[in-house]
Amino acid sequence: MPVAPPPLTRLPLNALRAFEAAARTGAFTLAAAELGVTPGAVTAHVKALEERLGAALFERQARGVRLTALGLAAVEELTGAFDALAGAEARMRALALPREVHIATLPAIAQLWLSPRLPALRAAAPEISVSITALEAPPNLKRSLHDLSLFPGTSGGRLVAEDALFPVCSPALAARLRQVEDLAGVPCLSDTAWDRDWEVWLAAAGAQVAVRGPVFSLYALAVEEAVNGAGVLIGHGPLVAGHLERGTLVAPFPRRVSLAAGFRLWSARPMQRGGAVERVAEFLAGQAKAA
Repeated sequence: MPVAPPPLTRLPLNALRAFEAAARTGAFTLAAAELGVTPGAVTAHVKALEERLGAALFERQARGVRLTALGLAAVEELTGAFDALAGAEARMRALALPREVHIATLPAIAQLWLSPRLPALRAAAPEISVSITALEAPPNLKRSLHDLSLFPGTSGGRLVAEDALFPVCSPALAARLRQVEDLAGVPCLSDTAWDRDWEVWLAAAGAQVAVRGPVFSLYALAVEEAVNGAGVLIGHGPLVAGHLERGTLVAPFPRRVSLAAGFRLWSARPMQRGGAVERVAEFLAGQAKAA
């Protein structure tokens, strides 16, 4: 009678993924954000994996965790394996859905720069379907299922829009502003993501002015409030260009501060020549040049 030995049980894939993310990012909280789970779930996965292995992967310390020798020996190969798995999944999606393009970008860029260009893109390439995901930080390009990533950056990728800072407000409010010092007497709107904008612009203008006003977590909302006359906002050139053209916002002062970080477009993987991703990238770059 042939012997049928019990099959060896593999280590749980989700637990391996949680360990690799925690080891690569250096924190359970960062791993949880990347995987879309809670830090507690990452902790539980890692603990379960350590119990299955009968050995620790992390040393628990007062200021966080540190990889053990076993963890260090395993993480590099696991990272390569998950990178390869993500690449294979992306290629399958691209082959199955060759006319779909997924773009990841900041909420403000999605609403104020990218969205106004979508009608022209649809008219130029009606067979291409474009989906947009608003993220607060660029995705991991090796793991992301997004085809394109559009975020501020100082290098890499493809520059599609240069950025500059300058105050903007409604025409009615601008009539009250004769000099930079007048900003002390009006609300000055701020955005939590770009919380140093006023400081940077005022320093460049050589002005010693204490500005105060409402703070918003969404830049697009701050722009709308500026349009509504609620105060003066530091405008990012590409994001307020449409309002300036329509006259719903004006720049009360001539000083503009160019930023090193322009809007840059990255591709998660090499773009197929003539494919949907390349066509969308070329269109966006062309639109930026035209602007």
